[in-house]
Amino acid sequence: MADRSLRGMRLGAQSLQSEDGVSFSPRASHTYVCSDCGRETTMVFAAEAEAPDVWECRYCGHEATRIVDDKLVEVDRAESKAPRSHWDMLLERRTEAELEELLQERLTYLRSRRGQETGV
Repeated sequence: MADRSLRGMRLGAQSLQSEDGVSFSPRASHTYVCSDCGRETTMVFAAEAEAPDVWECRYCGHEATRIVDDKLVEVDRAESKAPRSHWDMLLERRTEAELEELLQERLTYLRSRRGQETGV
């Protein structure tokens, strides 16, 4: 039965869709040069999309900078934020006095639990 239902068609070899009436969106190519290995990477974006100034090099993985009119784009490093640690995020929610109080409460609880377990 399976032979009859698949007759005349190769599985996965051909698509039943055609490209008739399909209009592709305009595209723009942007070239990036790696600061480490010096190789060029060309990426294609939609024409209305804003291309990023930096892209990951496909050869070595380092940062590549976009070329515009045979010049490298100036990358503004001031915008990048320093990574926040867990401690920094904790201090945004609580003061050090509150944290000290919570620590003492937790230590008291743990010490009382340990005292009860050893006494049994």
